[in-house]
Amino acid sequence: MEKVFIFDTTLRDGEQIPGACLNPREKLEIALQLARLKVDAIEAGFPISSPGDFDAVKGIAEKVKGPTIVALARAVREDIETAWNAIKGAEKPRIHVFLGTSDVHIQKKFGIDRDKALERGLDALKFAKSLCPDVEYSTEDASRTDPDYLARVVEQVIAAGATVVNIPDTVGYAVPQQFGKLIVFLRERVPNIDQVVLSVHCHNDLGLATANTLAAVENGARQVECTVNGLGERAGNASLEEIVMAIRTRKDYFNFSTSVNTREIMRTSNLVSRLMGMTVQANKAIVGANAFAHSSGIHQDGILKDRATYEIIRPEDLGIAKHAMILTARSGRHALRDKTSSMGYDLNEDEFEAVYKGFLSLADKKKRVYDEDVDIIIQDVIFAHLLNNRLYSLESYKVHTGNGKTPEATVRLRREEVILEASSQGGGPIDAIFKAIDKIVGAFHKLEDFQVRAVTETKEAMGVATVRVSRDDFRALGRGSSTDILEASAKAYVEAINRISCFMQHQSEACQSGNKLTPQN
Repeated sequence: MEKVFIFDTTLRDGEQIPGACLNPREKLEIALQLARLKVDAIEAGFPISSPGDFDAVKGIAEKVKGPTIVALARAVREDIETAWNAIKGAEKPRIHVFLGTSDVHIQKKFGIDRDKALERGLDALKFAKSLCPDVEYSTEDASRTDPDYLARVVEQVIAAGATVVNIPDTVGYAVPQQFGKLIVFLRERVPNIDQVVLSVHCHNDLGLATANTLAAVENGARQVECTVNGLGERAGNASLEEIVMAIRTRKDYFNFSTSVNTREIMRTSNLVSRLMGMTVQANKAIVGANAFAHSSGIHQDGILKDRATYEIIRPEDLGIAKHAMILTARSGRHALRDKTSSMGYDLNEDEFEAVYKGFLSLADKKKRVYDEDVDIIIQDVIFAHLLNNRLYSLESYKVHTGNGKTPEATVRLRREEVILEASSQGGGPIDAIFKAIDKIVGAFHKLEDFQVRAVTETKEAMGVATVRVSRDDFRALGRGSSTDILEASAKAYVEAINRISCFMQHQSEACQSGNKLTPQN
């Protein structure tokens, strides 16, 4: 079977979701997990966008082995130089240059004509090629581009040295049959098309990203650009897990293969969901909580008789399995270390000791500590509260409330070595806590979304609170966990505020360097 290359852009396009701000350590952990998943390429970021993203891409390039490490660049010399400096330490580096080819992009964004746009793209590609032998060229908004002009661009960028040519459906405008025909048209019209890997990058604005991607594969595309959980700009991108499992499950129809280790899919989905603060909807294909749940009596009866009656995918093939090792307060360091390793984490000694301390604290409160609990503890220790991105941390809180009483909260936050305290009343205890935190910070934050869920089914379950807040033109997600939902909510709100500060800092850095532009691929 022919191989389809999986190009993951979770760390670039996926991170463009409003409110998602991954720090370098978080991006590295996701990249390491993507390497375990065995994707072929990881688009690590857009290095020119900020010093923070440059550092993150550079760290991934130096530490992640296996996949090709890709950095995005506009058709601008400074972008390309910065991208190369970020990835040149990679085992297999690739520069990804993009430039619009549709008339609406050429005329409205750039104010030039088609010939000038092609000249600009070719100059950028040749410069990138002088630095890196592997260069991908994206014809942004290809699905709305005049086909004859698109064929002309593709032919010339191949002649100029592109190794991969990407045909993006940037705004999710295409439909499967039409998009498939576009791939056929290019394969027939472009004489040197067999010299490159033909790629597609589909957005989900009409809910057709996965269908368009598979139609392209059927008609000759051999690289697919996708994201874990379908995350990405606006309505998101083609979903990695849907594409991979469609090809695997219907190999009788597609007759293709991928190198993806499907048993790592669920772990990858969970990691990305937690770090991005984006909960996966319950009915999401492949990785949703209900994807393998059966409530109908007829379905349950069929499953008990033969799983093939109502399951076309085995949960085990996605890494969904029950674990026999039970962790309790009597479990020691060795058992916990074995558990964290089996879950895919490589913790240094300081990180492990912090996780062990959190584990013991939780184990004292509940009889059994589940894998999901351990996962949350790890996130809290090494991801959510990294000191270099952390302005405030929750020290303590007190809430006075009761029937007929207006809730009042007193909150103490730590900022470096200083303890700050404020009190406030609110419509409920959580509202009072949030208002007290705003008092300490000295800024009002609008609460746009607030959710609390249990990570396990026991009464002593860890609660995970997720909040989305906005301030001025900035929006951020925050997550906190505790067996006390008030504490979890306070932690989430503080983390969201810290991320807002991170955004403001990144935007300031980007403005100072003149690179406020966000890529649309």
